[in-house]
Amino acid sequence: MKLFNVEQFIQEFVVRRPASLLQGDLQQYHEALASEINNRSVLVIGGAGTIGGSFVKAILKFHPSKLFVVDLNENGLTELVRDLRSTVGYNIPNDFKTYPIDFASPVFERILKNEGPFDIVANFAAHKHVRSEKDHYSIEAMIENNVLKAKKLLDLLLVFPPKHFFCVSTDKAANPVNVMGASKKLMEEVILAYSQQIPITTARFANVAFSNGSLLAGFIERLAKRQPLSSPSDVRRYFVSPQESGELCLMACVLGESGDIFFPKLMPDEMITFAEIGNALLQAHGYEPDYCQTEEEAKMKATELSSSALKYPVYYFLSDTTGEKMYEEFYTEGELLDMTSFKELGVIKNAPRRTMDELNDTFQEINTLFQRPTLTKEMVIELLTILIPNFNHVETGKNLDQRM
Repeated sequence: MKLFNVEQFIQEFVVRRPASLLQGDLQQYHEALASEINNRSVLVIGGAGTIGGSFVKAILKFHPSKLFVVDLNENGLTELVRDLRSTVGYNIPNDFKTYPIDFASPVFERILKNEGPFDIVANFAAHKHVRSEKDHYSIEAMIENNVLKAKKLLDLLLVFPPKHFFCVSTDKAANPVNVMGASKKLMEEVILAYSQQIPITTARFANVAFSNGSLLAGFIERLAKRQPLSSPSDVRRYFVSPQESGELCLMACVLGESGDIFFPKLMPDEMITFAEIGNALLQAHGYEPDYCQTEEEAKMKATELSSSALKYPVYYFLSDTTGEKMYEEFYTEGELLDMTSFKELGVIKNAPRRTMDELNDTFQEINTLFQRPTLTKEMVIELLTILIPNFNHVETGKNLDQRM
């Protein structure tokens, strides 16, 4: 049986790079990375996800003395352990533990108190999907996870300070048009407010190809279930491989100065549509796309697929869902960029910092709003627009849960 090699497909058809984007930077800074990681204790929060797991793999190319991984996804943690234990080249320390717990829980606080402080703490626990923006319930949960819990974690780390703290961001935080991006922009402002007390860095980066729950990972699920492929035809995205996502976050975490925001140096001509990737994936599986005009037509044709079929139904459409951005940005006008310290990474150096008093006022406004019994999505959007002046929400009345 011929096995489909996802990593090879990503290299050839998605990122279109034969080696990691960060190979040169990793070689140049290898000794600096080793000096900060070897014999250090590491805590990774949200480590069962694609980016968090890739960070774990990147750091295990070195020799940490202790590694704890926390994530609510118990099955994901189990697979991470099996993956690490089944692969050559990872330096897994004897003191390696995974915990399926909430990082805002009392038991997590006890872990920090009894096992910390950790030298390196990296937080990847986040709502990452634009589809999580549906109504005030989903938005409140997103802001709770991406912003309020991030502040609670930082307050804990003031008591148990690490040598390096990293919290993942997103390219959607630059000129956000959806609540997920706005929540991550707020998260950036939260961590920057603490950056004079704790060494903190973050990173904005491209879509991670075939990450857990992503549209591309969904393509593989659709093929396995003989269901049609469906995606916007007009949305272009930057992509990095899972390996590159972990390496980028590792370099930002360990090598950045407090308050730095890292991003990959990718050019506009490197963006690609989901439809292009979908067609390449079909060809890799021996199919040609069978273009359909509606979801119903695509679903019906999928039920008629035979084992000898040469064409596979696809439904590509013009984007019409809330919060969808036609292209991505890594930085905004007025941000001071360091484009020389790294070959393939840029660094935002002057991101504005709110004072702790301003930050506390912001949290008071959020908490007061969430206590209102008549809370609506529009009220949250209005507050976010006040808190984030460059937030330009795109509302269409349709969300991604209404698409295949």
